[in-house]
Amino acid sequence: MRTITATEAARKFSDLLDAIESGERVTITRGRTPIALIGPAPRYTGADLRAALERAEPLDDEFESDVLKARAVMDDEVRNPWDDA
Repeated sequence: MRTITATEAARKFSDLLDAIESGERVTITRGRTPIALIGPAPRYTGADLRAALERAEPLDDEFESDVLKARAVMDDEVRNPWDDA
């Protein structure tokens, strides 16, 4: 894992992102103190979503009713900011 200063990261930000995109993890330091660890973001696929949904508990029979009730409360609370203009 590479370590660079915050100043170097700022000056070479595009190069830093290229390295991270290719899988490298980089530690950023400020005054010799590590302040950040940057690595590639996880990439999810449709298969990942399918697996997550299969692990989720099924919705209960009152779900639609609960959503409609919540929307009704929000509709009463949300006002158009331009009404008083």
